[in-house]
Amino acid sequence: MQRVLVVGNGAREHAVAEALARSPQKPELYAYITARNPGMVRIAKGCELGDTRKGKEVAAYANRVGIDIAIIGPESPLEAGVVDELETAGVVCASPTKNAAEIETSKLFARWLMDKHKVPGRKGWKAFGDAGEAERFIDERGKPVVVKPIGLTGGKGVKIVDPKVAGQLRDLEEAKAYARRVIEEKIGGAAKVLVEDFLIGEEFTLQAFVDGKTLVPTPLVQDNKFAYDGDTGPFTGSMGSFSDGNHLLPFMTAMDFYAALQVMERTVDALRKEGLRYKGPLYGGFILTAEGPKVLEFNARWGDPEVINVLPLFRGDFLEACWAMAEGKLRRMVPDFEERATVCKYLAPEGYPTNPVKGKKIEIGDLGRSKALVHFASVDERDGGIFMSSSRALSCTGIADSMAEAEKIAEDAISRIKGPVFHRRDIGTKGLMDRRIAHMKSIRRG
Repeated sequence: MQRVLVVGNGAREHAVAEALARSPQKPELYAYITARNPGMVRIAKGCELGDTRKGKEVAAYANRVGIDIAIIGPESPLEAGVVDELETAGVVCASPTKNAAEIETSKLFARWLMDKHKVPGRKGWKAFGDAGEAERFIDERGKPVVVKPIGLTGGKGVKIVDPKVAGQLRDLEEAKAYARRVIEEKIGGAAKVLVEDFLIGEEFTLQAFVDGKTLVPTPLVQDNKFAYDGDTGPFTGSMGSFSDGNHLLPFMTAMDFYAALQVMERTVDALRKEGLRYKGPLYGGFILTAEGPKVLEFNARWGDPEVINVLPLFRGDFLEACWAMAEGKLRRMVPDFEERATVCKYLAPEGYPTNPVKGKKIEIGDLGRSKALVHFASVDERDGGIFMSSSRALSCTGIADSMAEAEKIAEDAISRIKGPVFHRRDIGTKGLMDRRIAHMKSIRRG
């Protein structure tokens, strides 16, 4: 019997563990976690509490319980080289090594790679280690920009010039001040800042299984990062996501999908030309503009929550797919996903993301009558209850023939959960879809 290790304890890892548990090979599941995610604890045969960034400790645990293959969930263990330590210890990994994961962990590397190899979907950018030069560049541009630390910031470091968005930059003066702060405070781990073009369009996510050469795409998903209905309030890690039954999105065409897939294929090819074999899931964060898809970012892992939308639809053996990524055998795999819509909604503690309540208990209620999938995120099961931290607590996902029906299923599950939490009610609704479609039509018209 195969033994599989999942590193991480969020909703993403809960969804990955569930997909592994559905494998007809019936593997034994183990988890290396920082808090007792009740969903993972119930699935896994063994759970080890520890620091997921400490590769030697993760590898020692993997060897102790006899792990055959490991999947890394979050980005920080990838940056810390946990995959490298596991592979040194003889454990196969369906996740990229530290160097290959730089496609996410260093935004500067990702932009440089795309430019060098002329990967389509590029946007204008420039990096600075001198605050004065960054300020002069922003002045010379004279139009809205995006300011980014080059390293990981937990999704909280990117700032755009948009006075309508809470917590973002009101004008170019604030953009210059933030660029200086990124450099001087080494936000993201380095005294450098990235200044990029501000693009107008609709964002979407394309995820794929990757083995170093072959990519197997999954259905497209749109993430929704604003805290409140109507795309208002501050940016968050995400308040939910949706996918459609035809595996596209209502505002996209098949040509848009194939253009984005080509970007990802060319990027994996570019990594290979640099001597880096990329294996594992690859997440392409795109914005669909009048000129086609442009890359916002790459993630070297499954998306959270986007993986929750796609893995429940996967008809194949997910464990077999993980081995195929690790061993370079994806060419034998045919994409096979149910043609159904999904709507995922996150519940977050009141006040999230700026001033969330902490340590509060939530009551799950009778979810047995709900058709929704529930995945636990930033919670800890202790003292006979489930307690939130300061981040998103859990997600409820509806799966149905239509997005409208899937949205109702998600809402029904949410109504059964009690506590100081809130969620976005409009994700997956017709009103939100109509706005997305109208916005994209106006952009295409110019």
